[in-house]
Formats: sequence, structure tokens, C-alpha cells
Amino acid sequence: MNPLKKLFKQTAIYGLATVLPRMLSFLLLPLYTDILATAGFGEVNIIFAWIAILNVFLAYGMETAFFRFYNGKDPKKKVVSTALLSILGTTILFLIIALLFQKTIASFTNIDLRYIKYTIFILVLDAFVIVPFAWLRANEKPMRYAVIKILNVAINFGLSVFFLLFLPKMAIDSPSSSFLQWMYEPNFEISYIFIANLFASGVTFLLMLPLYLKTSYVFDVDLWKRMMGYAWPVLVAGIAFTINEVFDRILLENLLPSDIAKSEVGKYSACYKLALFMTLFATAFRMGIEPFFFSHAGSENPQKTYAQITNYFVVLGSVILLSVVVFADVLKVLFVRNEAYWEAMEIVPLIVLASFFLGIYHNLSVWYKVTDKTRYGAFISVIGALITIGINFIFIPKIGYVASAIATLLAYGTMMVVSYYLGKSRYPVPYNFRKIVFYLSLSILFSTLSFYVFNRNLIVGMLLLSLFLGLVYKMENDTLRLIFKRGKPVKGNEE
Repeated sequence: MNPLKKLFKQTAIYGLATVLPRMLSFLLLPLYTDILATAGFGEVNIIFAWIAILNVFLAYGMETAFFRFYNGKDPKKKVVSTALLSILGTTILFLIIALLFQKTIASFTNIDLRYIKYTIFILVLDAFVIVPFAWLRANEKPMRYAVIKILNVAINFGLSVFFLLFLPKMAIDSPSSSFLQWMYEPNFEISYIFIANLFASGVTFLLMLPLYLKTSYVFDVDLWKRMMGYAWPVLVAGIAFTINEVFDRILLENLLPSDIAKSEVGKYSACYKLALFMTLFATAFRMGIEPFFFSHAGSENPQKTYAQITNYFVVLGSVILLSVVVFADVLKVLFVRNEAYWEAMEIVPLIVLASFFLGIYHNLSVWYKVTDKTRYGAFISVIGALITIGINFIFIPKIGYVASAIATLLAYGTMMVVSYYLGKSRYPVPYNFRKIVFYLSLSILFSTLSFYVFNRNLIVGMLLLSLFLGLVYKMENDTLRLIFKRGKPVKGNEE
């Protein structure tokens, strides 16, 4: 199987497994926005923002370091055992400290104390499966990876729907002494959301437990130091990236007037999720290409293949960008049925484009990953984080959540441009710059016309989308056929 066809096959499987957990929040969006007031939905998103930030600290770059060293010269068993022991030790230490200082954490994060314990155990269980999931990806076991991820989603989704939709009705109709009456508690919706997450994380950990049980544990201090040397820039980049992705919710809560802050976060978060189609595509693509980058770094002329991958990403991403913007009003009616949230619809094109820029950045990041120069990734992400923090601090008090959307767009756009220019001299990749700029510019132009100039007129938007798809078909039909035609490798980097 030619390498690009294998990449697309694995991307499809990893994509399904990675997309579904993110899709869960999208599928539950109508339920959450129907049941929770904007302030309640805002509180949920603020807690998940803190979970995302702390997840990065608990992983501290070990997943990426594991990929690098597992495919290196060190014995694979030693890499597995050292990584597992490292994560185990730091996570157990976190658990002890977090449980001892729950009230302090609640005060610092401004999270209600009753949600802190759920948050702690979700974080711990998710940390325990970091290395096992990385092991599955490194050993090219996408189906097993996908099944476990999908099961996690199914449990989380099923319990969320049961707790929020069915349990209240069933409890009312059941005898006062029944199990359902015991289980149900009024005004407990936010807790139910985190209980569903916690249960799903627990089942996932049990399914990943075999790797812990079959490993012969040896902690190689020298190997661990080298892994940490590789991992710390990834940690810095991860912190900076998470700031770009979720820290705006925390800043909105702290910089807006307290009487509207959580409500504004709720509106912003709900409309932000309408950009999820681009996020899902970019995430799925990244999950497929990250192991691919490392495994093909030593092949003949890998740069040409990397360039082709980026070209295809931009073509597909441009179609998704325009499609989401054109059908934004359709999506809001389907997934955010409560009109109280629609006030924030103006951010949707900005967030979709920002997610597209981030996806391009991940494709461009191959140069510092395969050359072990991950410190550049940290440097680029820190630039993005500084832009995010600066714009949010200055403009949130003036224009609210629109500042957060603009900050996200500028941060990811800057990261994309900086990575491209730094990589040109350090690891030249023959990107088809003209084609990338053409598709990117045209999709942005058509999106702007559809959403802002023609005020989201669906007929005009569909005409623009049809025109764009026609151009894509005319320019890319032969090239895309080569990818999927069995046994035929892709030739060169078409101009």
C-alpha cells in the first residue's frame, strides 16, 4: 500500500475515534442548551477549560516523547515501562495533593466545591491512559484504539441523555422509595454531566489496564532524562496551545461583569461549537499524520510527501470552511435551538477560519518534530499564547467575546505564518505555495461574501459553494484519483 493511501486509511480510523469524543459535545449541545440556562452552560465550559489546561500538565509532553523514543534506538519495552512509571508517579502525586487542597483549588479556579472532586478523578483517569493510547497508535492498532474511544463516547453520551432527559421523568412516575427516586436530585444537572464523564473515563481505564499488567517494569533514569529533555518543550507548547484553545473562557469569566460573565461564556461556547466540523477534520488529520511523520522521516525524500499532504489538507479544509459558513444558520437551528444563545453567531466564521489556520500549522510543524527541534514548537505556541492573552485582556472589557474570537484567529494565523518561515531554512519542504494561497484566499473571500456582505443568504451562499466545488473538481480530480487508486503511488508535487 502506498504511504499516502495508508495515511488516509489510518486517518479515517483515528479520525473516527478522535472525532467522536469531540462530536459528543456537539451532539449533546441541543440537550445542554435546552436544559441549562446560558450561565449554567457557561459554568460547565469553564470547568472543562480548567480540565483541558490541567490535562496538559499531567501529560507533560510524554505522549510525543513516547512516539519519538519508541521509534528510536532504545529497547521498546524499556521505553514503555519508563513512560508508564513516570505518568503513574506524577499522577498519583497530583491525586494526593489535589484531594488535600480541594478548597484551595475551588477558591483559585472559582469552581463550586461540589464539582472539584469529579474534576480531580476525571483528570487522574484520563492521565492513566495517555501512554496506553500512545502505545496503540505507535503500534498501528487503529481499530482497537477506535473501539475503546467510541465506547467511551457511547457511555458518556448514553449516561448524559439518561441523567438529563429520562431520569427526571422516570423519577416523577416511580414510587418514592424506588432506586430512581434515590438516584434523582433536582437542580443536579451540572453534576450529572461530570458523573457521566467520570464513569466513561473509568471504563476506558479498565480497558487499557492490560498494558499496565503485562509490562515488566524497569525505570531507566538515563532514558527518562532524555525523554523529559524532548518532552519539556512539548509541555510548554501544550500549555501555550491550551491557552489559545480554552483560556478565553476563563478570561471572559474574570474580565466581564460578574452578573453576566457566565452567561456570556455560555453563549460564546455554544456558538464556538458550530465551528467543530473544521476542528474535527483538523484533529483527525493530525492524529493520522503525527505517527506518519516519524515513521517516514528516514524514507527517501519525505519532504515531497509532506508537501502533498499539506496541499490536500488545504483543499479539503477550504471546502469545509466555506460549507460551515454558508450553512451556519441551518446549523444553529439544528444544534443551538435556544435563541438566547444566538447572539454570539457573529463569531462563527472567525472561529472556523482560526481552526483552519491551526490545522495548517499542525501540518507545517513536521519540520521541528522530525528534526528533534521541539523547542521551536514551544516558541511558536508561546507567541500565539501571548497574542491570545494580550488581545483578550485589552479588548474583552470593550467588545466582550468578539475579542476572544479575534484573538484566536490572530494567534493561530500568526503561528501558521511563523512556522512556515522558520521551517523554510531549517527543513525545506516543497509546498505548492501558489495553490495553498489560492484555495485559502478564495475560500475566505467567498465566506466573507456569504456571511457578512450577503447577510447569510442561503441561496447566494450555496451558489458560491457550488462554484468553489466546481473549481476544486476541475483542478484536483486527477490528483485525488491517484491517491485512492490501488497500487498507484502519487507522483510528485503538482504545480
